[in-house]
Amino acid sequence: MKKKVMVAMSGGVDSSVAAVLLKEQGYDVTGVTLKLFDNDDIGLDSNSHTCCSLADVEDARSVCYKLGIRHYVFNFRDLFVDKIVKHFASSYESGTTPNPCIDCNRFIKFDALLNRALALEFDTIATGHYARVEFDDRSERYLLKRPEDSNKDQTYVLYSLTQKQLSETLFPLGGLYKSEVRKIAENNQLVSAKKPDSQDICFVRGNSYADFIEDFTGHKAESGNFINKNGEPLGRHAGITHYTIGQRKGLGISFDNPMFVINKDSANNTVTLGKESELYSKKLTAFDVNLISISDLTEPMRVTAKTRYRQKEQPATLYPIENGNIEVVFDEPQRAITPGQAVVFYDSDIVVGGGTIL
Repeated sequence: MKKKVMVAMSGGVDSSVAAVLLKEQGYDVTGVTLKLFDNDDIGLDSNSHTCCSLADVEDARSVCYKLGIRHYVFNFRDLFVDKIVKHFASSYESGTTPNPCIDCNRFIKFDALLNRALALEFDTIATGHYARVEFDDRSERYLLKRPEDSNKDQTYVLYSLTQKQLSETLFPLGGLYKSEVRKIAENNQLVSAKKPDSQDICFVRGNSYADFIEDFTGHKAESGNFINKNGEPLGRHAGITHYTIGQRKGLGISFDNPMFVINKDSANNTVTLGKESELYSKKLTAFDVNLISISDLTEPMRVTAKTRYRQKEQPATLYPIENGNIEVVFDEPQRAITPGQAVVFYDSDIVVGGGTIL
């Protein structure tokens, strides 16, 4: 009997080709698109390029029809708002910078969707992420590994996957380059073949996170003081939701020398500005840690690590500390380490694990 796989299909080229490949490999394939919001909810028009919009649902359905496979739409809107959007807004209001794509993978795609698939007696799920999963006989653990195409490596946003989730997930694109994926889509005449990749956070229209948060929560951002590291006032800011660590432009105030956001304090409603040199630090603490290649960290471990999706990994040492947290000490100072973002650890092409920057 063929293994039944449920493919998460966003309407884009990657998930479309994932379905093509699995069908060619002999799986009994079903496509599913997640309805996470209505376009009107966030002010999107039909030409907006995000994932999970109404147009994407229709594109995914078109691909499934062409491939001759079933297509379902699951409404996870309430869960998405509760777990992703509310956390996004509250994090910014508290002065941290969340990564909603990681949260969506953690709570929606590889939790709620996987549980739904298993309840419907599917054997596994699959996505169009660029990553690989292998079982290591020596450690008896499933490993998350970098894909063949290093330019499309998405392991950073997958670090929260558990052993169970890895054992029940397929990444068909792990051995392919993006150019090859596009070619497969073109050869199969899929509607998504030339579709551009989504770039922005799917539920935020435009680039104004602060405006979205104000509309969503009904809380108007309160003005407060820009200060220097000594606590001396430098001017007034528009509300801490308008700023991120490392920001230089859009401060609404000019200085003789470039100034950058180096800290945000929600309790005192202050934004600290400083020189670029003050953005660099060698240490961070990670909490809510998920380890993949090892079961736990009991002694210092050499790794490479990165604190942003597009950052090149940097040499570092991990140290276990209290409450399951990990201290990460980089060999060289890193720029704009940002609370709320993820730090992910690597051993060559293997993901050791990751956590949230405290």
